[in-house]
Amino acid sequence: MFLDWFNAASDEDTPVLTIGAAGLDVIGKITPPLSEGTSTPAEIRTSFGGVARNVGENLARLGRKVYLVSALGEDANGEALLRHAAAAGVDVSHALRSSDYPTGFYMGIASQDGTLLAALDDMRILQAINSAYLKEKTDLFKQAGLVFVDANLSPQALRTVFSLAHKTRTPVAADPTSVSLAVRLKPHLPRITLLTLNAREAAALLETQNETEIEGLQQMARQLVGLGAQIVMIALGEKGVVYASAETNGFIPAIRTEVSDWTGAGDALAAATIYGLLNAIPLDEAIQLGVAAASLTLQYRGSVYPHISEEILYNHLGL
Repeated sequence: MFLDWFNAASDEDTPVLTIGAAGLDVIGKITPPLSEGTSTPAEIRTSFGGVARNVGENLARLGRKVYLVSALGEDANGEALLRHAAAAGVDVSHALRSSDYPTGFYMGIASQDGTLLAALDDMRILQAINSAYLKEKTDLFKQAGLVFVDANLSPQALRTVFSLAHKTRTPVAADPTSVSLAVRLKPHLPRITLLTLNAREAAALLETQNETEIEGLQQMARQLVGLGAQIVMIALGEKGVVYASAETNGFIPAIRTEVSDWTGAGDALAAATIYGLLNAIPLDEAIQLGVAAASLTLQYRGSVYPHISEEILYNHLGL
C-alpha cells in the first residue's frame, strides 16, 4: 500500500528534502482591464516564492525538518530569501549561490478577484543545479523521509533526482509547476509517489484536451495512476481537488474563500497533504488538510500563510 512509503518518515526529526525553484515573486493585481502599450494601475506586492521553497516553508512552519536544495544569485534578493527561509525553520545550508545569473524571479498579473491572467519567470539560475551537484547531496537523500521536486530543474537534473531517490528508496513527491514544464515529469511517473498538479498540467502530461468536469478529471487522475504515479491530486481551483491511487479515488470540495491572491495556494495544498501523509493520516483526510492550507493561503497576500499549523488547519475545516 502507498502509505507504507511514508511510515518510516513519521518521526518529525526525519527531514523532507525539497529541490527546485526559489525566488522573488512580484504580483500585480489590476483594477481596470490590462492596457496594452502603456501602464495599468495595479496593487503590487512582493514576497519570496518558488515552488520548492514554498513547499519547504509550509512544511517547516508545520513542524517538519526541511532541507532546501536550490540555486540563488549572489545578490541582495538571494541573501534576503535565505535569511527569510532560515527564520521560518528551513535548513538552507545546501542552497547553491552562483554569479552566473540573478536569483529567480516570477512576475504575475492577476485580476481583481485574484485570478492569474499572465505571468513571466526567470529561473535560469537553476541551471547550476546539475547532476554533479545533486550527487554531492546523496547523503541528504539517504536521510530524507521524502523528496519533493519541481520541474523547474533541467531534464538531466530531474533524471538524477529520481535515480538517487530510487537508489536510496526515498519516495518522491513532484509538481510540474507549469503546463510547458509538465512533460519533463512524464518519463518519471512510475517513480512518483505523490503527483500534485492542476487540470491543464494533467492534460499536458496525458497529451489530451483540458477537462473541466469533475468526472472527467477523476478519469485523468486514474489515467496518471495507470501510467505509474502512486497518488495523483489534481487541483480544480474554486471547485476543490480530485485524487486517485491504485486503491481509491475521490473528490474533496474547496472551502468557500474570499480570494486575495492565488499565488502559492497549490504549493500549500501539496505541503499540507504531504504533512498529513508523513504523519500517517489517511489520504482523504490529508488532502482535506491540504485544501484548508490552500484556503488560508488564498486569503493571504503572499506565497505562504505564516501562521499555518496543524491545529489551525483542523480548525479551518471545522473539525
